[in-house]
Amino acid sequence: MTDHHSRRHRPARLARVRALPPWSLVAAGVLAGGLLGGAYGGLKTPTYTATSYVVVVPTERSDTSSALGFAQAYGRVATQLAVLGDAQGRAGVPVETLRESVRTATSPDAPMVAVSATSARPAQAAAMANAVAAALTAQANGTKADTHVQLVQFSRAVRPDSPTSPSAGLTALVGASGGGLLGGLALLVRPRRRPEDELLRPASVPAPAVAADARGRL
Repeated sequence: MTDHHSRRHRPARLARVRALPPWSLVAAGVLAGGLLGGAYGGLKTPTYTATSYVVVVPTERSDTSSALGFAQAYGRVATQLAVLGDAQGRAGVPVETLRESVRTATSPDAPMVAVSATSARPAQAAAMANAVAAALTAQANGTKADTHVQLVQFSRAVRPDSPTSPSAGLTALVGASGGGLLGGLALLVRPRRRPEDELLRPASVPAPAVAADARGRL
């Protein structure tokens, strides 16, 4: 009985879906995406990022091109266990936290290494970035007699004032854009009106035509 009832009402439900205006799916997607994105941005804990910079300086027995090459190498070494193990004491966090939170960046044009750390606490972000930069500098300068370059701190990380994580407004905008896109895709695969649906409509004969036919018979 239940299956028969469901099958009997399925055409009616499909007819109601087809009867919706095309823009309703897009509008519903935008609204739902915006609400979900805004809720995510509002509930997510904000994060802060601090960055410390070190520069590779060539000694008398080296040149700038060598410094550029060593800067690329030090950028990769900075997140390795040897450096993070030395930095954990200064940062006050375990190695795993440093591994997850610290990122480095280098430039092909300047012999500089940027060490960035992200945390939910601004002071901890700065402490981690400075600790890794200091550990990297100590290890690099321990071999400067062989590499003929040395690391010099260019700029210490300072406590960030504002979070770097996206705000609720931005996540709502992104969510609304994504929801609108999904709504547009749903519009493309939306069930369309079939010819048999038109046949199910009750036929209606215009009244003037009936009246004219009756006069002709008289």
